[in-house]
Amino acid sequence: MRNWILPCLLLFLAACDQKLSPGEQGARVYAANCTACHSPDPRLEGVMGPPVFGSSRALLEAKLIHASYPPGYTPKRDTQLMQPLPYLAPQIPALAVFLNAR
Repeated sequence: MRNWILPCLLLFLAACDQKLSPGEQGARVYAANCTACHSPDPRLEGVMGPPVFGSSRALLEAKLIHASYPPGYTPKRDTQLMQPLPYLAPQIPALAVFLNAR
């Protein structure tokens, strides 16, 4: 039940720091929410998730909000392990900047 407290707190703190660039904010969101399954380096394979470097905003929206894929997208893996994380919806633009700027 309390598994959501830390990610929400980190998301809140990242959103409150107005001095962060979108890429820095996205890096914080990624570190707090994605690295349990994906690698801390988004170019590398994670423990459970594939590399996510270069993920489009459409892909991030589909996966994070709906646990689906955008039309025409070919998944890197056939699994459906990733659960939706709709609370990240406001952070998708910053996350997209981070994943596409490295």
